[in-house]
Amino acid sequence: MMKTKEPPKTRRDIARELARRYSTMTHEELDELEAILVPMKFAKGKKILSEGEVCRNIYYLDKGLIRQFYYKNGKEVTEHLGEDHSIFMCIESLFREEPTRLQVETLEPSIVYAIPKDELERVALHHVNIQMLYRKILEESLIISQVHADLVRFESAQSRYLKMCKLAPQVILRAPLVYIANYLQMTPETLSRVRAATLNI
Repeated sequence: MMKTKEPPKTRRDIARELARRYSTMTHEELDELEAILVPMKFAKGKKILSEGEVCRNIYYLDKGLIRQFYYKNGKEVTEHLGEDHSIFMCIESLFREEPTRLQVETLEPSIVYAIPKDELERVALHHVNIQMLYRKILEESLIISQVHADLVRFESAQSRYLKMCKLAPQVILRAPLVYIANYLQMTPETLSRVRAATLNI
């Protein structure tokens, strides 16, 4: 039986998804949120944000896979791996309005919706549920950062990998191993050993 292709989502669909996830909304609030969403499409391997740019948007990744990384001593350090239906941003650049040291690239063809911060703050002034959405998005972003920091700070290599399997199974399946290893702050060889060991548990 042939699989029927899903129709492309509209901005209204995305506004509803965000409302379901973060805050209930009236029709008027959905209208306001829908109006500020900016749909974007990226092929695999494209930059959504480059070092030196100012991050002016919160991004909702509807479909695809992204990597957030920076350079330290000439080497890439993966800070975040995002999958379908997740939020990402460069939070320091967003709020300080200064150039970011982070970069965001696609690891798969991706459909992204930008939520311009200035526009979001403008509509949040008049709509309590949009204020709630804004706050919950920021809370979620901070928690994700803290979880990653604690993971690499306190957990063994095996525990790091097992926790990531639980928290982000799709990322484990879809992201190149070199980036997963980098994100978990271990060498690809260590990750291979850890993966082999977990299969025998």
